[in-house]
Amino acid sequence: MKLVWKLLRWAMVAVACLFVIAQFIRPAKTNPSADPSLAIESHVQVDPKVSSILDRSCADCHSNKTRWPWYTNVAPVSWFVIDHVNDGRKELNLSEFGKYDRRRQLNKLKQICREVTNGAMPLSSYTPMHAGSKLTHDDVNTLCSWSDAQRAQLEAKK
Repeated sequence: MKLVWKLLRWAMVAVACLFVIAQFIRPAKTNPSADPSLAIESHVQVDPKVSSILDRSCADCHSNKTRWPWYTNVAPVSWFVIDHVNDGRKELNLSEFGKYDRRRQLNKLKQICREVTNGAMPLSSYTPMHAGSKLTHDDVNTLCSWSDAQRAQLEAKK
């Protein structure tokens, strides 16, 4: 029994040491500068209600305006969050929507509705730590109505 406690104590010391060492491995948390002329608001109409939904449920991972909470300074959670933000920005960056060609803009607007309708967005790992980020049925309807209308307007501009 004494041997088990001794091994357990050494294992706990090893885990604690690994945790401390992990704090020195810090991937970059970035918020690249944003050109307002590239933001989604400069390319499609975004009413205040839609803007509010995008800000509280999407912008942290899908824009250059990420809010980095305290836990993004603690490894290994920080690695997970930074990876999600980087992936989210690659998939859709609301701050750089103007860089997309018209076809991609149309696809992204369609994808927004599809992702929120099927519950894929916001991520289930995001909503527990971000009060108010979970989308209601009305939020989903608002986003889909908006994205459909903006797609129709973009298509009409061809």
